[in-house]
Amino acid sequence: MHINLIKYRLTTMTSNEIFGYTPDEKYNTPVAYFSMEFAIDQSLKIYSGGLGFLAGSHLRSAYERKQNLVGVGMLWKYGYYDQGRDGNGLMKPEFIEKDYSFLQDTGIIFTVTVHDAPVHVRAWLLKPETFGSAPLLLLSTDVPENDELSRSITHSLYDPNETTRIAQTIVLGIGGAMLLDRLGMEPEVYHMNEGHSVSLNFYLLSKYKSLEEVKKRVVFTTHTPEMAGNEAHSYDLLKEMSFFYHLQAHEARSILGLEGDNFNYTLAALKFARKANGVSKLHGGVARQMWGSNPGVCEIISITNAQNKAYWADPLIDQAMAADQDEAIINRKKELKRELFKVVADQCGKLFKEGVLTIVWARRFAGYKRADLLMRDWDRFMALVNNSALPVQIIWAGKPYPEDMESIGLFNQIISRAKPFANCAVLTGYELGLSALLKKGSDVWLNNPRMYREASGTSGMTAAMNGSINLSLPDGWVPEFAKDGENAFLIRPAADELPVTEKDRLENLSLMDTLEQTVIPMYYNEKKHWLSIIKKAARDVVPAFEAGRMVREYQEQLYAPSTT
Repeated sequence: MHINLIKYRLTTMTSNEIFGYTPDEKYNTPVAYFSMEFAIDQSLKIYSGGLGFLAGSHLRSAYERKQNLVGVGMLWKYGYYDQGRDGNGLMKPEFIEKDYSFLQDTGIIFTVTVHDAPVHVRAWLLKPETFGSAPLLLLSTDVPENDELSRSITHSLYDPNETTRIAQTIVLGIGGAMLLDRLGMEPEVYHMNEGHSVSLNFYLLSKYKSLEEVKKRVVFTTHTPEMAGNEAHSYDLLKEMSFFYHLQAHEARSILGLEGDNFNYTLAALKFARKANGVSKLHGGVARQMWGSNPGVCEIISITNAQNKAYWADPLIDQAMAADQDEAIINRKKELKRELFKVVADQCGKLFKEGVLTIVWARRFAGYKRADLLMRDWDRFMALVNNSALPVQIIWAGKPYPEDMESIGLFNQIISRAKPFANCAVLTGYELGLSALLKKGSDVWLNNPRMYREASGTSGMTAAMNGSINLSLPDGWVPEFAKDGENAFLIRPAADELPVTEKDRLENLSLMDTLEQTVIPMYYNEKKHWLSIIKKAARDVVPAFEAGRMVREYQEQLYAPSTT
């Protein structure tokens, strides 16, 4: 058996120090996986939301399959932010320095040119055995050799300052590629998870001298189904920031055949890559429609996102669902609800009951995800939460972008509106740990984004692994999974051509009808049917939406030499 393990020229770091395992022959293609964020463990706060959750599960499942893959990311000094509360109990972002004794200093410091000046970058390593993930290299500019401006590049994930954001993408892309060379690594595949690392291609152009040679080595995953969400900056500013490595702006434009005044990260990535993927079947189609008319873009396939079961699933409820033990499912779900309700009591001073149907809306907090759709018809919402014959409990959680005042305002509005109700709670601190508690402690996992805005979504996958039933619009991954009334409950979408306000009205109507006429009565009056949905959802979500399947599809469809 021939093992093509990535080789290291530096005596300071051996292959065993990086990997600690011998790659499986089936997963032996050397891959470098670039991502701006990774959610691997609650203690390593270098992520904001779904992109990080996906990357974390990818690295965990890559480790389980002993894949020859190394992650490349950023060591954020202050993380994304800590979600605290002010004196009135409303949300406020807090930036607290993080320290990680479990990361290994590689001893490597090198320089990346940013704004025509050298910026020193230190490389850290998260070893596979620490949390059970593929090795992860993390870059930091917070070193004594840098001035304060350069040190701040890796202070906060998704910094609001445009030039700092560009500098972050330069350090990730060009810096990450430079580090791999310094380590003597020779990846056959550079995988860009979103377009943040697209600058790495300009470094590869300098190294391999032609676009054709770069394309042989690069693949790309796009996650953003709306044009405005795809990052773009002016050529002049990018050139000023040294984004194009040794190229002039007009050379970068010419090589890729780009037009216009702004350089679009996603479009450039699609021209650099040999192959790309959307993150659900629905999103793959949307991405082809968005970008397919541009000359020179690569083929865009679909590889649906997934999550790592070993990390997310509660073992006891998993065993009970697999063994068809209804009483054990009921008892374990009550125990899990009690654990969640301790957090509700601690944060909100409200005592939730384990026997009451508990609905959770929890995810990255963005306007299109419509956290407040449930409240749109206030009189009907009041009737729902005040119904003592068929009671419900509702929990919201999620992190808005810290500079998005509109989303923070909505989050705080929901806090204020929910406050008078003993059975409604809004939790702060939505990170891996709280996310797991919510999925395990909920009965219903609510997902109601505007249609076609959710590229995939993965929170409902891990909810289904823990006996929580999805109540969702058929967007993202959901159409590949959901069978209404069998393994999930579906909200009927409004017609595409209607105005946004009318869509909101009709989809609120469908959501409330589904809750009042189907979901709530079934929970209380048809327990056998309810349990049958829980068990079927658990059977249907694994392996189809478990990250092992995703890792295999990336290997076979994106990484393997035959995919060229």
